[in-house]
Amino acid sequence: MEYPIAAVARLAGTTSRTLRHYGDVGLLVPSRVGANGYRFYDGPALVRLQRILLLRSLGLPLPAIRAVLDDGGAVAPVSALRSHLDHLRGEQQRLDRRISAVLATVEALERGEEPMPEKMFDGFDHTRYREEVEERWGSDAYAQGDAWWRGRTDAEREAFGREVAELNAGWADAAARGVAPTGGEAQELAARHVAWLSSVPGVPRDDEGALLPEYVRGLGAMYVQDPRFAVNYGGPGGAEFVRAALEAWLARSS
Repeated sequence: MEYPIAAVARLAGTTSRTLRHYGDVGLLVPSRVGANGYRFYDGPALVRLQRILLLRSLGLPLPAIRAVLDDGGAVAPVSALRSHLDHLRGEQQRLDRRISAVLATVEALERGEEPMPEKMFDGFDHTRYREEVEERWGSDAYAQGDAWWRGRTDAEREAFGREVAELNAGWADAAARGVAPTGGEAQELAARHVAWLSSVPGVPRDDEGALLPEYVRGLGAMYVQDPRFAVNYGGPGGAEFVRAALEAWLARSS
């Protein structure tokens, strides 16, 4: 079944102009163009549009989205959408907690009561992994990273988030295509990953300022063992791929 561009724009919450732009840059090609130039989209095109909108919500630019979608292979849409689904469920849980926190504040104020601080900020705290970080790498590592994050501007935090999203998407895409972890593409991703880790203060380093191999190796293991991290790379298989690529990078760099 095919849908005209106006209907697709309405259903997707976007505009016909945006859809035409996606087509002009080769990101979303219509399944058919009528004699009058009117564009139509079939089921696979709608699935691709859904993935485009999901990746856009993660902050990826259009060229990066096109690279992910075009190089993904036949099984990539299902694998990638499952990864997106896990991410959205996590965001939904955090949003539900925030809604409950704000609602509790409103109800307390309406009753003329003082809101309870322990309930007011549920779902807002970016320090929820503090104990875990301190247990793994020490309180100083957490303190430096936390101070660095709090000192960032909104624009800097957004840029950092885009960098993480692009890197994660690159890992998931390469894993879905069966790229060899020791190959050039995977090793380039590993180098980017290590550079990204190195940009954060407080991470374990050697006397020359380089990341400790044990730290990188431990992160790779954590990605595999902890579903919260594995989902960033398309699931357990993607996390295994990241770990293997990081291990290969460490071996080459030693």
